[in-house]
Order: sequence, then C-alpha cells, then structure tokens
Amino acid sequence: MTHQSQFRPLAPQVSRPRLRSGWRNPISWFAALTAAAATFSIWAALNRPVDNMPAYRGEIGGFAFSPFHAGESPQSNVYPTTKQIDSDLKLVATKTHNIRTYTVQNDLGDIPALAAKYHLNVTLGAWIDQHPKANEAELHKVVKVANANSDVKAVMVGNEVILRRNLTVAELAADIDYVKKRVHVPVSTAEPWHVWLHHPELAKSVDFITVHLLPYWEGVPEPDAVKYALYRLHEVEKRFPGKKVVIGEIGWPSDGIDIGGARASRVLQANFMRTFFNVAQKDHLHYFVMEAFDQPWKTSFEGRAAGYWGLWSLSRQMKYSLTGPVLPNRAWLPWAAGASLLGLLITLGLLSRRPDMRFVGKMIFAVLVQGFGTALAMLLMVMGETYLSWSAAAVWSTLALGQGLLLFLLIADSFDLTETLFGRVRKRHFEPVPAPHGTKLPKVSLHLPICNEPADMVKQTLNALAALDYEDYEVLVIDNNTKDSAVWEPVAAHCARLGAKFRFFTLGQYPGYKAGALNFALRETAPDAEIVGVLDSDYIVDPDWLRCMVPAFADPVVGFTQSPQDYRDNDGSIFKRMMFWEYAGFFQIGMVNRNERNAIIQHGTMTLIRTDALKKDGGWAEWCITEDSELGMRLFRDGYEAVYSKRSFGRGVMPDDFNAFRKQRYRWAYGAMRITRKHWKALISPFDRTLTLGQRWHFVTGWLPWMGDALGLAFLFLGLAWSAGLILDPVRFEFPIILFMLPSIGLFGFKIVQILALYSARVKCGLGDRIGAAVAGLALSHTIGKAVWKGLFSNKLPFLRTPKMKDAPALVQGLVMAREEFVLLALTWGALLGVGIGHHWATPEAKLWCLVLFTQSLPYLASVSVSIIAALPARTVHSIAAPAPTLLPISRMPVSARTAAGD
Repeated sequence: MTHQSQFRPLAPQVSRPRLRSGWRNPISWFAALTAAAATFSIWAALNRPVDNMPAYRGEIGGFAFSPFHAGESPQSNVYPTTKQIDSDLKLVATKTHNIRTYTVQNDLGDIPALAAKYHLNVTLGAWIDQHPKANEAELHKVVKVANANSDVKAVMVGNEVILRRNLTVAELAADIDYVKKRVHVPVSTAEPWHVWLHHPELAKSVDFITVHLLPYWEGVPEPDAVKYALYRLHEVEKRFPGKKVVIGEIGWPSDGIDIGGARASRVLQANFMRTFFNVAQKDHLHYFVMEAFDQPWKTSFEGRAAGYWGLWSLSRQMKYSLTGPVLPNRAWLPWAAGASLLGLLITLGLLSRRPDMRFVGKMIFAVLVQGFGTALAMLLMVMGETYLSWSAAAVWSTLALGQGLLLFLLIADSFDLTETLFGRVRKRHFEPVPAPHGTKLPKVSLHLPICNEPADMVKQTLNALAALDYEDYEVLVIDNNTKDSAVWEPVAAHCARLGAKFRFFTLGQYPGYKAGALNFALRETAPDAEIVGVLDSDYIVDPDWLRCMVPAFADPVVGFTQSPQDYRDNDGSIFKRMMFWEYAGFFQIGMVNRNERNAIIQHGTMTLIRTDALKKDGGWAEWCITEDSELGMRLFRDGYEAVYSKRSFGRGVMPDDFNAFRKQRYRWAYGAMRITRKHWKALISPFDRTLTLGQRWHFVTGWLPWMGDALGLAFLFLGLAWSAGLILDPVRFEFPIILFMLPSIGLFGFKIVQILALYSARVKCGLGDRIGAAVAGLALSHTIGKAVWKGLFSNKLPFLRTPKMKDAPALVQGLVMAREEFVLLALTWGALLGVGIGHHWATPEAKLWCLVLFTQSLPYLASVSVSIIAALPARTVHSIAAPAPTLLPISRMPVSARTAAGD
C-alpha cells in the first residue's frame, strides 16, 4: 500500500490564508538574506585588518633556528634532511645574518657549513641534560664543529639547564670550562633572567650572558610586554656590570592559552615583534628572536603555545609582513562565505516548509541558524590552522563531529521552537466529534495485555471499558508470564461477570513479552473486527473514546489513531506533579508538531489500528521492547497516515518512584535505538523513500536529543579524565579551545529557554510547573544516555535492580536510588574545584572549563534532587489536572512489573 494523500479531517474545514509556498516566499528570503548578510558583516568586522601598529623596515638581529618540519622531532629521533636545512637557511638569510642553534645531533651539526654560503653567523648550541654520556658526546662534537667552521662566532653550552634542574651550577660550569679550553670563540649558556639573578656564580663561568626574555610565560599583557622585557634585561645588566648581555630568546606566540593577562594571537605577536624590533634597532641590542619557524613538536612538554613562536609557520609561510596591516586570520573569507551561504540555504530550505510562519519567527530562526553555523565554522577554521598530531587530530575530529551533531540539534530545536511559537496555519488539526447515535461504525477489538498487575486496578479499567458508548466491540484480556494464579484469577472472574464481550486468556510462560501477548490477541480477534485497539491495564477510558476516534477510519488512508497518554493519580506529591507536566510537554507540544507532518509516535496505550494493516504488516514486533513505536514506523512506511487528537480519552497512573520513572524512560530510549538500527535506511538513506521527508525529519530530530544525552555521557567521562590531567599535569594537558567549550554551554542554555518558551505557549501550567517539568526531564539524561549506548550496540535489555529502601529516611532513599548519579555528581564537582583552585581561577579558559563541568553536573544534580523529592512523603496539593469523567471512584494503585513500553 502506498497511500500518500492528505488526511481529510472530519471536523469542518477552517478558512486558511493563501500563502506563497516554499522558495518563492519573499518574507522567507528577506529573513534569510538579512541574517546571512549580518553574519558575514560580523565575520568581516572580527577579521578587519589591524593597522595601528608600528612598521619595521630594518634587518632582524637574529633567529633561534630549529629546522624541524612536519612529522620530525628530536623526541621521535626524526631529524630534518640536509636539503631541508639548506632551504630553511636560505629563507632565514632574507631577514637576518645571525642564527642560534641548540644541538649538533645528527645532521644539525652541518648547519654552520651550510650557512656559510648564505653569509650567516652561527651561535652554535650544544644540548645538555641529565645524561652524562650523551652530554660528553655532544660537547666533543660541538668543539669539533666550532673549530671546523669560521662562521661559528660563539658557542652555547646548554639551554635552560639550570631552569630544568638537569645539572647543578657547578656541573654546568665544568662543561662550559671544557668547551672554553678547546675553542677560540666566546662561550656562554642560556637561562631566563631570574636564573641569572638567583645564581650569580654562573656568570663567572661564561664569556657573556645569554638571557631569555619571554613575558608571555610570565602572564604579562602584550601591551606591557616589551617594556617589561627591557626592564628585566636592564636588571641583569645592572647585576653584572662589564659583562656583555645577549638576548638569547625573545618573542610572542601566535596561538596558545591565556596565561594571566597574556593572550596569544597573530596580531599580538606581530605587534610585540614590530615594537621590539624598533626598540632593539634604536638601542643596538644583540638578540635572537624566538624563533624562526613554528615547532609543534614542543607542545607535548610545554603546552600548545610552544608550537607557535615562529615568524614563519610550519609550512614556511610568513605569518605577517613587518609593514602594513595584519589580518587576525587570513583564512576567514572562504569560511565566512561558506558558513553564511550554507546557513542561508538551510534557513530557506526549512522555512519553505512553513511559509505561514510569522516574520518575527522567520527572523529569529534565520539568526539562530547563522549563529550556530558560524560557531561550527569558526571551530573548523581554527582546527585547520592548528598543528595536530595524529592522536590529537583524532580527538579534535571526534569533538568536531560532536559539535556538528550539536549544531544539527540546535537547528532542529530552533525550527521546532519558532514554528510552534510563530506558525499560523495548522494543516492536520483533528477535532474529535462523537459520531451520531445510529451511525453504522465498524467493530473494534480492544486488547488489554496484563502481567502481574493488581486485580483491583485491572477491574477498574474493565469497568470503564464496559461503559463505553459504542455498539460493536469486544475486549480481550491477555495475561502472560504471571506465575501466581491468585493474581489473575480475580480478573478472569470479573471478565466473566461483564459478559460475552469480554474474553480472558492466561498464557502462562509465554515468549515475546507484551508483543507476544498482543500477537496472540490478534490471532483471537473476531474475524469481523476492522479495528484493533490497545490500552494499558491502568487506563480508565472516557465512554465516548471509540465513538469519537473510530470515524477517522472512514478515510482508507488512515492506518491508526492516537490520543495522548494522561494520568489521574495525583497523590499530592511534588514528584508526581513534576512527572505529570514532563509527560504533558510531549503530548501537547511534540506530538502536535509531529502530527503536522504525519509523523507522530505511536505509543501502545489509547491507540486504534486498522486490523488489515496490522495483519498485513506481520503484527507486533516481538524483538522490540517498544513494539508500538516500531509498528507506527512500519505503517508510515506502508504509506498509511495517522490521526492524532489532543484530547485525552483515558487516564492511567504514573510511576510510583524515581527508579520506576527512570526505568520507563530507559525502555523508551533503548527501544528507539533498536528501531533506528532496524529502519536506518528509511530514516537516512536517499534511496529509500518509504518515509516522507517530514517523517524522516521528526523521527531523526526527535531521537537525536537522546543521542545527544549519550554523547553528553561520553563527554562527561572525557571531561573528568581531562580535568584529572589539568590538575595533575597542567603542562601536557591544556584547556580545550574556547570554541569547543562554548557550544555545550550554549546548547544547555538554549534547551532551557526552549522548554520554558514552548511550555508557556502550549502547556497550561504555571512557571513553577514548567521548571519542575524541565528538571524532571533533565534528571533522566544519564539514564537515557546509558540506554542509547546499550541500544546501539546490544540486543539484550539489562535487568535494572530496584534497591529496597522503603523504611529509610527520604534523603537516604533518594541518594541510594540515584547512587550512580550521585557519585558522578560528586566527581564532577570535585573536578571543578580541583581545576579552579589548581589554576587559581586565573584565565578565561579555566573559568569556562569550570562552567562546562558545572553544566555537565546539572543533569546529575537534577537526578539526585528528583530522587530525593520522589522519596518525600506525599502532601495534599491542588489537583494537577481537571478530573477525568469516570464511573468508579479512583484509588491510588501501585504499578508493578510493567511490561508495556508505553507504561
């Protein structure tokens, strides 16, 4: 069957405004173009060339020269080739006549010989550390190279050896003396300014002092950095009068984390270097720039900034000229154009589906799409300019994919929000009207599966069914997997008392769970029953349920009808109230929106199904614990349409405690993932068109938030592990870039705003109940995340144990019930405090990372809080909903051993 016709509602048609559809709607174009133009303008403003910095037209004094290329490093013992070294020397010679090296290992000892033809003076370095044999070999070779090359003007024995505590001052002095006795050029060693001041005895062993001035590492803001460096230089000069002082390293990184007031960027690097070059030229300073080329291999032990000190990039492109304006990011234009254009197309594509949306809604949606798209584009742009190892690239790529999913979620949520708040036309609104008495209506077979249900509760359900205002129907009660016959015998007896319409079956140990029982009932259904109805054992239905909903089947394209799950067991507890409004949001917002595109979720209770369609499709799926939703998917794929009524025709009871609430949502999420695995082609394959575009949209975007919870669970563990690294090894573990941290915080904030706004527009409850519903939903995030991972990679639903703590205080009950969430909450808050205190809350990255951890902790705080609230004794409050019309008094019934996925 491939019906695709539009559902024809039985209620009178309402006149609708004529709208220009799709891509021709001028208001949609105006909103999309305006937002795209504004976004591009912001890109341009943020990347405007900076020209308020001094120009430098002289020669650079000298460069620290490390000629390692991509994939090369002394750590991996992969050194540059002679050809690479020669090429780098030729490039450096265009800017200076002086270089400084750090080691003579491997082919790096050939640098002086290669540099001679470029007329470069070499300060030759020997690498010294805590390994005596290696040091001895290095010193022997540096002497040999220095004596063999006339362009070697000085020798540097060691670099920051005392700072690293590799040797004592006396040991280093002995090595310096060894070289001084064997070469005919001045000999020194290089240390930061404070090491020279703290160890003045070191100065006695050298021919000149080589000082490192790197204000970035000291947290000095860039505008003050040159002045600060000169102050430290003069401090060393005053301490050692008569001793020549050379600046061995001075510079600023073009990328890296904030350190105190120091920030790293291309513009700041250019400003610092140009300013210093002019001062050095004026004061005739002898210096070496840190450094010629970016060396990303250093990031593994010095942090991200260590790889970005070069005036040339790793690919040997000069980052900026020494005169003229400097671009903050030279790659911004294609990224800005691409992001703006893609945002424009996405906006127009989705708005073409809702041309009726008010202008304000279209404008808000267009701005949100452009904003979210720009955030992702900026992240990818930064990734493209970041030096990444294979492992780091894998981590960043995974995070980027996560950000892409967040972007999709945000766009979907934005569209859902704006079309709900600002849509003007309802295409598939169905207002149930009871068919007049005397109207010939088809026979209905109502199926009621039960398993270990309290007999008194089931009797109330049966009494309500007996009072249905409908002529031709039957009720089949199917008990399966109930071991104690005393549980089902009263139900069987009650069915007998109600008459021939009611038939009772007990199946004993029976396969397939609820789906198995329903398939048995389908085989026992009266041959003339054209419609099958299913409801849960706790539901008390309104007398006019069938008379209102069955007439929809007069349209042959209708495969099933659905009305909301609703609840009647307000016992006065805050927990029940929170659950009630959390459920209400889905049925009063989500299902209404999904119905506009014939994409509702079929949920087992209060559903009516065309019998022929059900049998033709093979009945209920016994492999799936959410057999109701899976059946709805198959019916849609067969071309049937659904009818959804916002009116509640039946009311059941809610879970009694947080654990039951949690297990119910676990089953829903687990089942959704099993359905996704089974029907993935229909959901995402362009070659499978059994679902409409709108149906795909709602099923994918409806379940993606649950996948987002799964990603959130993974990111929580990654965040805890990374936080441990930030606390225990803050050099190797740096804070993620801000663009990785902002989206997760933004998504959380947007979701809260979205929920409150949607509830305000569609759900008739107060602000307190809206917040309660949001907290109740948030409390399930961890459970849903676990269910998604389990459902994606397993076919077996795990047993979920309920702790027996009824006699314990409410606080203890709540903490034990949510013990897993409580542990993760404690770990997250511990990590937050550890990172914050360990890094002194000093930088924006540290504060933002702590905010990320706090945001990640909120679902766990909600879980623990809701669990404690659920354990509190009930108190009398005002009713949470208008009382349902019933035939019998309603008493609060415990719900135990639920097998229905929709329970």
